[in-house]
Amino acid sequence: MRLGADHVVARVPATSANLGPGFDAMGLALGLHDEVEVRLVASDEILVEVTGEGAGEVPDGADHLVVRALRHTLDLAGAPLTGMHLRCANRIPHGRGLGSSAAAVVSGIVAARGLLADPRALDAATMLRIATDFEGHPDNAAPALHGGATLAWSGADGPRAVGLEIDPRIAVTALVPDVRLATSRARGVLPEQVPHADAAFTAGRAALLVESLARRPELLLDATEDRLHQDYRAGVMAGTAELVRALRAEGLAATVSGAGPTVLVLTAQGQGDVLDGVLAELVDDVAGWHRVDPGIDTTGAVCRSDSMN
Repeated sequence: MRLGADHVVARVPATSANLGPGFDAMGLALGLHDEVEVRLVASDEILVEVTGEGAGEVPDGADHLVVRALRHTLDLAGAPLTGMHLRCANRIPHGRGLGSSAAAVVSGIVAARGLLADPRALDAATMLRIATDFEGHPDNAAPALHGGATLAWSGADGPRAVGLEIDPRIAVTALVPDVRLATSRARGVLPEQVPHADAAFTAGRAALLVESLARRPELLLDATEDRLHQDYRAGVMAGTAELVRALRAEGLAATVSGAGPTVLVLTAQGQGDVLDGVLAELVDDVAGWHRVDPGIDTTGAVCRSDSMN
């Protein structure tokens, strides 16, 4: 496969996985984006310039996650590997449960697709498979690629995903703490087995969540209950657990976003004033939290390219 462009710009949304009971399966794309500009160069040089989140912390060469995903995708497509300069404008907080690593991986994949002479060589299923290989599971990768709410799973044919309907009356608020939490630490406290009653309870709530997202947002509080992972993680994110409990006590559908420690709140029509009142007492910059109202991204990853002369 030959290259058809030497300059691309990819834009990928933040994501919130799980949404309570949809552990490792459900996710939602948020209107907060990272943007990556890629320029191919006539040398072997790989240079990454990062602004925003992760600046001065993440690798600035071939070990950068976007570069690794991009070059891996080009290699799988049979395209020549060349040097490149990347400019990454990162707006998705790192280590907060908002899918920053999935966004980086997907950025590399869609940028590689944009560089190909025939982007159709990388279809949606292939891109999801590549992203899942990097991430380990598709719950963040699917909404990052496709936008909206998604349900993803892995089967004999590899990872797959379907889009879920979202009632337009639903609004999204993210409460982002100053502290970070490594996903590996959050997953490390989960037990290998859970009581059958808890598994059955959570399965029922996950099914209800699909209905409440699509048509019955008034059921979001019940639909976002979980017994598989959030309580087990409370010990490594006490502030998050306390905030989730306080919000839910006021009738608000609050969950841990991904592996945390960000809190995601899904509100139905008419609940905005309730949320504002509760957050005025519980959340501010002094307490180490800040509020983001990103909206729902319905587009997913996009890429524009400049053809080679």
